[in-house]
Amino acid sequence: MQAVIDMSEILQNYIGGSWRESVGAETFINENPALRGSELNRAQASTEEDIDAAVTAAAEAFESWGSGNLTDRQEVVERFLDILSDSREELARIVSLENGKTIAESGGEVDSALLEGRYHLRQASAFTGVASRKGDGEVTAWEQHHPLGVAGVISPWNYPINVMCRKTLPALLTGNTIVFKPASYTPWSAVFMAGLFEKAGVPAGVFNCVTGRGSAVGNRLIRDSRVRAVSFTGSTEVGKKIQAVAARDFTRTQLELGGKNALVVLADADLDAAVEATVKAGFGCAGQWCTSTSRVLLDAKIADKYTKKLLKRCESMRVGDPLEEKTDMGPVAGAGQFNGIAAAIDRAIGEGSCMLCGGVSENSKGYFIEPTVFGNVTRQMSIFREEIFGPVLALSKVGGIDEAVEWANDSDYGLSSAIFTGDMSAAMRYIHGIESGMAHVNIHSGYKTPEFPFGGWKQSGFGPPENGRTGLEFFTRQKAVYVNSK
Repeated sequence: MQAVIDMSEILQNYIGGSWRESVGAETFINENPALRGSELNRAQASTEEDIDAAVTAAAEAFESWGSGNLTDRQEVVERFLDILSDSREELARIVSLENGKTIAESGGEVDSALLEGRYHLRQASAFTGVASRKGDGEVTAWEQHHPLGVAGVISPWNYPINVMCRKTLPALLTGNTIVFKPASYTPWSAVFMAGLFEKAGVPAGVFNCVTGRGSAVGNRLIRDSRVRAVSFTGSTEVGKKIQAVAARDFTRTQLELGGKNALVVLADADLDAAVEATVKAGFGCAGQWCTSTSRVLLDAKIADKYTKKLLKRCESMRVGDPLEEKTDMGPVAGAGQFNGIAAAIDRAIGEGSCMLCGGVSENSKGYFIEPTVFGNVTRQMSIFREEIFGPVLALSKVGGIDEAVEWANDSDYGLSSAIFTGDMSAAMRYIHGIESGMAHVNIHSGYKTPEFPFGGWKQSGFGPPENGRTGLEFFTRQKAVYVNSK
């Protein structure tokens, strides 16, 4: 049982109920982003053979797991959630060490995973068709749900616990088996979670965890015809590639992709509340939420006043060690993230955007970016259009609600959005007009609850959304049954 793992240890894959080294016997370094060049531990740089073994184990386990009863599956998931709750502090520390988010944010992520997991646990009991009489009353009909089989779960590094549970638990509850491929930035938390599943008594082969690079491991998982569903969270570019490959075998896909989320602030808004929402959604997890606010569309009448308040708030933020309770924002997740964000900042400056605060931190010990704000951003600038996935905000002035909605919709993405206003008529115009999967009024763009769907429009998503009823439905096949009692 590997629930408690020494930092110097080499993390192993979990396949078929046992801990294994990769067939290729190669590993990669898991770095602490708060300390460049550090080595938390090493994880398996798995091969295609490792994925093949995991899929085989999952396919064999499906015969009994998929045909078993819901109560048994619920008992296993409930034990897992109880163990996850008991492991909150230890797991939060692991997430902060390898991901860079603050310890408070990491603890909150575990809490969100528990909230959503317990929702799905309850929802699974009601996840049945309703029998009804048809015609002359002698025909009874109902809807049945059958598991798909092996499901591939590919989760992101920004929410390695919450998103993994949001995908995995509905799949398990509906009778599917899992091959889990975590992001290469966060292998430790993934292996820790595999240990929790083992401790909860998940039968061998029902849950499998294989670490490694997406190009080597993820591609093999998607191409295996025995994998009947793939749930992926990541970039739009990678999501399109997954969809193209999955289409060959009609493999079902659930793709949660990029975003360029807009926050609208109208002239009658509570500016203090709007600023706090901007800071929470714009700089939480160092701006690395898929639902982070990255564009702020300000009514010209209050733009200057809002901007002064925002800049003052940014000045008060403490950027540093994510394990220290006083820290407001930790580093970005790693070298790749850091270099990409730094390049986007340089590009914005080169295009004529005005950087009002922030930029690359002088703290050279880790991958730190200060809370960064650009003003007077136009619709043509790359900072307005391209996903940066970091603590960078683009402020633009608009003439009112209609222009704000027009500008907000001028994007390839449509994941989340928000508006701050005291005018409910304007709020309703925004709700009906915004092209995004989530719309928030006087709430930050990252807010969500498990009973409602989590998914994006346009280039931000494809397939049934996570959470809500569709979070369970995605992993099932439906069958309509008609019985004549004569």
